[in-house]
Amino acid sequence: MIPSDVDLWVFGYGSLMWRPGFEAVEQAPASIEGYHRALCIESVRHRGTPERPGLVLGLDHGGSCQGVAFRVEAPRVTDTLSYLRERELVTHVYVERMLPISLADGREVEAVTYVVDCRHPQYVGLLTPEETLERVIGAVGAAGPNPDYVLNTARELERLGVVDPTLAWLASALTVSTDE
Repeated sequence: MIPSDVDLWVFGYGSLMWRPGFEAVEQAPASIEGYHRALCIESVRHRGTPERPGLVLGLDHGGSCQGVAFRVEAPRVTDTLSYLRERELVTHVYVERMLPISLADGREVEAVTYVVDCRHPQYVGLLTPEETLERVIGAVGAAGPNPDYVLNTARELERLGVVDPTLAWLASALTVSTDE
């Protein structure tokens, strides 16, 4: 149970970084240990369809991940959690967890985090960059084209000074494919 009478931190590692959709009173670069960012989830709603699934990011086990933490004031926690659950738990491929994260200024806080359920049918695990690119190109869902999702995330990581070689390669390949 996540308390709603105190401020809440939310950890974003994908689209939450560049499109949180909720009001935060503080935002800071942050990292989490024990999980890594991966395009490991088939998206059949937001960035694809059941006929042409796209791929979205999940926090998969192992490694570490840099992202953004958002602090939500206590009076807005209930509404923010409702919004996040509607957005992130549509097909239950994510599991909501309170996990420790490290803020760039050295503070350690607990944050609501959405971790991939590796037993869910939408979990595809580790794909090669080429397989990932093939799945992303041409996929479109209710939230828009899958390439836009990848490109926006790569741009935000670049803006933050975060090096993610896989997303950088994909962004470059997607840019080339759209220029052709």
